[in-house]
Amino acid sequence: MALRGAGREIVADSATLCSHVMPSPPLEAESPGNRAAAYWRRNLRYLVILLAIWFAISFGAGIFLADALNAVRIPGTGFKLGFWFAQQGSIYGFLALILAYVLLMNRLDRRMGVDEEPIAPRRAAKDPRRVVGERI
Repeated sequence: MALRGAGREIVADSATLCSHVMPSPPLEAESPGNRAAAYWRRNLRYLVILLAIWFAISFGAGIFLADALNAVRIPGTGFKLGFWFAQQGSIYGFLALILAYVLLMNRLDRRMGVDEEPIAPRRAAKDPRRVVGERI
């Protein structure tokens, strides 16, 4: 096959032409469907582990083991440890689990290449280079 353009002649066969027009399909490990499935599996693994920890903290320490933990008193307060876990410890544990989930998902996002772009710092109001119409 001969292609002419701009005073030049390009000779190519159909196999060469097709390989340049249609790239080979991505490897199975790199296909978007497999990456999305791997991302979702890892996300579910994180959720199951963190929910198991939440169950152990809130139900285990706050309800099931409350009588055993009530034998221990928190120094300086006099509160029984089982009561403290039922009232406040589970809330602190839940907040720690939220923080852990955020950190784990940010790391997973970076590994999979789907992390968010960092927020650019705002420019000073007196900066003459600022874009017209940009809110400050």
